[in-house]
Amino acid sequence: MASGPGELAAAREKILRATLVHVPFNGWSKAALDHGIRDSGVKGPPARLAFQGGMDELAEYYCRFADERMLAALDDAAVAAMPMRTRINHVVRLRLEQAETEREAVRALMSWLALPGNQALGARCLYRTVDAMWHGVGDTSTDFNFYSKRALLAGILAATVLYWLVDDSEGREATWVFLGRRVDDVLGIEKAKARVRSAISKLPDPFNILGRGFPGKRPPDA
Repeated sequence: MASGPGELAAAREKILRATLVHVPFNGWSKAALDHGIRDSGVKGPPARLAFQGGMDELAEYYCRFADERMLAALDDAAVAAMPMRTRINHVVRLRLEQAETEREAVRALMSWLALPGNQALGARCLYRTVDAMWHGVGDTSTDFNFYSKRALLAGILAATVLYWLVDDSEGREATWVFLGRRVDDVLGIEKAKARVRSAISKLPDPFNILGRGFPGKRPPDA
C-alpha cells in the first residue's frame, strides 16, 4: 500500500529525530540511519521510502528541518522592533540554541559535508539557511545587496558554528560574545562601504566638468 504525503512526512521526521541520537556514535553514516529507522518504529513502505537517497537526502532534510524550526520560532513583531545587527545576532543565536541537544550530530554532519564529494551539498544547505535567516529578519532586498548580504551572513554563520562546536563555556557565553563581535565587525565594514558609495555617488561627474572647457565635446570613453 502506497504511503500518502502526510504519512511519509511524519515518518521522515520520526526517523530523523531517532537517527540524530546515533550520529554521535556512528557518524553521519548508513549505520546511524539504519539504527534510526529501527528505533523510530516506522515500518513498511514509509521506512523504505523516507530516505531513499541515503545520507545525502538525510543531510538536506535535516538542514531544511532546522531552517523551518528556526523560522517558526521567530517572533515577527519582536524582530521588527530590533536594529538590523540585533536581528542578525538573534537569528543566528536562535538557530544554534535550538540545535544545542544536537551539537554532536551537527559536528559529525559538518565533518561529513567537508568531504570532497559532499561540499556542493554543504554549500546549498548554507545558502538556503542564510536566505531563510534574511527573510526571517525582514530583509526584502532584490538588488545586488541580496547576494552580498547572504555572502556576509554565510561567513558569520560558518565561523560562529565552528566556534560553537569547540566552546565549553557555561551557557556557550563565549560563542555569543564571538558572534556579537563578528556581526559588529562584518556589518560595520559593510555599513562604512555603503556610506563611501553614497558619498561618491553625490560627487559631480568629472566628465561633465571637463566637458565645460570643451564645448560640444566629452572626453572619449576609455
